Amino acid sequence: MEHILNIPNNVDVKENSTSYYWFDEDGILCALNKNIKAVPYDEVVKLVEDLKHLTENKKICMLMDVTHSPSSTKEIREYTAREFPKLVKALALVSASPVSRLLAYLFFAVVRTPFPSKMFSNEAEAKAWLKQHYLN
Repeated sequence: MEHILNIPNNVDVKENSTSYYWFDEDGILCALNKNIKAVPYDEVVKLVEDLKHLTENKKICMLMDVTHSPSSTKEIREYTAREFPKLVKALALVSASPVSRLLAYLFFAVVRTPFPSKMFSNEAEAKAWLKQHYLN
């Protein structure tokens, strides 16, 4: 299954063992997960530290393609629940996978993020939502 996001040619792309990420022309941080089975906890910590450095500890709007999101442990979910609110002003998720979208909807129904978050099936709608409500 193909991702929804495509890496543009004209941006500075950062890469780590789990994903690719870049800022688009509107200042939205775009993230594309690699198709891997699982992510070790220490890699998630490194990713969050990289994001803090990249964003200069400022809150950003983020668009994440979770079509191929790896499974995560309770420890990772708890860590990201503590750290993402320090980094994220608003989060738009996109996925080409109906299963991934369903899991995200269920997750958002159970877990209330301290920042606005929403699931989309296409990039344009996700970016429009971020731009309209949360970019400033």
